[in-house]
Amino acid sequence: MKALKRLPLGSLTDRPDHELVGVLRMPELTVSPLRSIVKRIIGALLALLATVIIVYVDRDGYRDANGDGLSLLDSLYYATVSLSTTGYGDIAPVTASARLVNVLVITPLRVLFLIVLVGTTLEVLTERSRQAFKIQKWRTKVRDHTVVVGFGTKGRSAVNALLGDENVAPGQIVVVDTDQQALDAASALGLVAVHGSATRSDVLRVAAVQHARAVVVAPNRDDTAVLVTLTARELAPKAHIVASVREAENVHLLKQSGANQVVVSSETAGRLLGMATSTPLVVDIMEDLLTPESGLAIAERPVEPSEEGGSPRHLPDLVLGVVRDGVLYRVDAPQADAIEPGDKLLYVKKVTQTDKIAQR
Repeated sequence: MKALKRLPLGSLTDRPDHELVGVLRMPELTVSPLRSIVKRIIGALLALLATVIIVYVDRDGYRDANGDGLSLLDSLYYATVSLSTTGYGDIAPVTASARLVNVLVITPLRVLFLIVLVGTTLEVLTERSRQAFKIQKWRTKVRDHTVVVGFGTKGRSAVNALLGDENVAPGQIVVVDTDQQALDAASALGLVAVHGSATRSDVLRVAAVQHARAVVVAPNRDDTAVLVTLTARELAPKAHIVASVREAENVHLLKQSGANQVVVSSETAGRLLGMATSTPLVVDIMEDLLTPESGLAIAERPVEPSEEGGSPRHLPDLVLGVVRDGVLYRVDAPQADAIEPGDKLLYVKKVTQTDKIAQR
């Protein structure tokens, strides 16, 4: 896959859209080589057929070197040598109408015929224009998307979880990374890819972080996570920022930098490893809860009017907590004894492959 171009340092936001081609990559539909070749052959044959019909209809306006007029085969011969620019000259238009048709119709068909035959070269030449148009269209419309900084193991898992949500489409996820292979993998999934360091504000602006609903910060280094969070919070004061760190001692730095939530990856993995030695089935349940494709999953839903005033512990769903005014109360907390209007419930739901297909 073609590498993303590196632009010289400077403010990316001051550049026109066509100069962002290679820095910002829009997802493209993949077409099989065989299908592409067949389409080009069909296009060339249609141009040839149109030329044959035009010449045969106006065959009296052409002169053959043999002097016996033009047959259908002669028209096919003339169309073939004309469109391929061979042009032996043994058949030529002699009347004014035939020459006018050659200028206005057959010559454009000749150009179209050659363009179709060299479609691969044309595709390379026009790729930049198509990308520039897509970038311009995307930047004017993108809102409430999710920016994922870092497409390593943690970033890919975060994207998989987002794609498991019925409300998140691949085009609503923007990946920012400096690794070319990671960006290629993101683009293959239909995600928007931005090449550059997310510690730079202009790179995050290209990712439209100022309009983002959420930002997932998942780089490989904790110090990078702090810088990215600071930059993202400055550009997007209302975005929900979730950051990942390796060491628990850096959690307070991420919180002070503006992260709404911080996940300690090393401690979480360590706890699961410890639990697996004595209670491996508990680990299986945790993995099931964190896998959105099937089995069990943790979800959030608004309360129904019939549930207001009741206890979440008496509902058919297995409720884990109550969200009230943006604050989470565990199901055993005194504040969660009675459900109030406007509350949301965190509960365990069963997810099947049939459900996922129906949602999509």
